[in-house]
Amino acid sequence: MKHVARKRFGQNFLTDDHVLHNIIDAIAPRRGEVMVEIGPGLAAMTALLLKSLDHMHVVELDRDLVARLEKTYPRERLTVHSGDALKFDFGSIPVPEGQKLRVVGNLPYNISSPLLFHLAQYAQQVEDQHFMLQKEVVERMVAEPGTKAYSRLSVMLQWRYDMELLFVVPPTAFDPPPQVDSAIVRMIPHRQPLAVDGARLESVVQKAFSQRRKVIRNCVAGMFTEAQLVEAGIDPGARPEAVSLEQYVALANLKG
Repeated sequence: MKHVARKRFGQNFLTDDHVLHNIIDAIAPRRGEVMVEIGPGLAAMTALLLKSLDHMHVVELDRDLVARLEKTYPRERLTVHSGDALKFDFGSIPVPEGQKLRVVGNLPYNISSPLLFHLAQYAQQVEDQHFMLQKEVVERMVAEPGTKAYSRLSVMLQWRYDMELLFVVPPTAFDPPPQVDSAIVRMIPHRQPLAVDGARLESVVQKAFSQRRKVIRNCVAGMFTEAQLVEAGIDPGARPEAVSLEQYVALANLKG
């Protein structure tokens, strides 16, 4: 029976064989690795990954698809975690000593940012991440300071990861086709992120980008003085998108 994509789950199933094989080539799965796929859907990518893996994990919210996956694959090949990836404990997946988890997926676009922030908690337990996301989101993730796309998402994820937009995927590669272009991003966690309290950095960056049309002096008023901005190497008259990750870290490390 054909599964009908459900809007509430943000389902757009990747069906283009050429794109699928390009993604598998980018991931380069190898035997013995521990891999988890978020939102396997109709298992188009899962099936290809399992050709190179002994076993893998998947996290799927749609119960109909969970039942379908469990019926299709034996447990010794595929462990199906039924539930919401936004609440899933990725640290609960057993990984042999000396190895790290690899994470892949065609992420639901309606929850992509919260899911990326959720996954960031596990960055030190992860080898790499390869995701299909809305192209605009990936452009924000990898954006450089001084560009329109540079945002809170850019700063917080660049603090945790080295990221690269690998290639763009057109709507025609999906069923049903989304209204936007998609892109594949590779995310490799930094072994040693810049030293700063994560919650403090998040608070500073959120405050800074809450009024991005204003200059940074006005955005963080009440949190930092102009003198402290200068101490962190920041021009008080600069816009939030002109301030680098390193400068935000320096600011967060000051006592506001």
